[in-house]
Amino acid sequence: MKRVLFLVPVLWVSILPAMSQGRKAVETSTDIAMFAPAAVGAGAALIKGDYKGLLQLGEALAVQVAVCYGLKYTVKKQRPDGSDYHAFPSNHTGFSFAGATFLMKRYGWQWGVPAYLLSGYVAWGRIYARRHDVWDVLAGAAIGVGSGFIFTRPFAKKHDLVVSPTVTAEGNCGIYMSMRF
Repeated sequence: MKRVLFLVPVLWVSILPAMSQGRKAVETSTDIAMFAPAAVGAGAALIKGDYKGLLQLGEALAVQVAVCYGLKYTVKKQRPDGSDYHAFPSNHTGFSFAGATFLMKRYGWQWGVPAYLLSGYVAWGRIYARRHDVWDVLAGAAIGVGSGFIFTRPFAKKHDLVVSPTVTAEGNCGIYMSMRF
């Protein structure tokens, strides 16, 4: 059995410090965190040689982005901070939830639950930073989850995936992932 070790410092490096630093820091952390579920999904697919899964992720993300931007330029809803008229729906939230849905549906709940938790933070952070309201992030999440469900098929169960939290000897927190080849 080959083991793959991934350390995911996103929670400790960007999210927790950002919450104590104010709205701008939370906005910046959501600008980064929105990519994490999709990046983990793409990385997992490449490591596993799951090129069908990589294509499915790409399709889900492309449709999510197209629908979100189509609505942004059609609806023209003002942002809560008054900066522009592209609030509805939240593309950050949609992108994050599309990646999380891919992970959940393709590789199972062990991958999906942490990704959905991170996506929930992105949704909350967009509201907290006054870039969106609740309806904007709910619509973005629905579009992301919908595109993920439409394009993603489960991965073969024969690989015996295992995911668990871990702490290294240096005190770094992360997630340990292993699978059988």
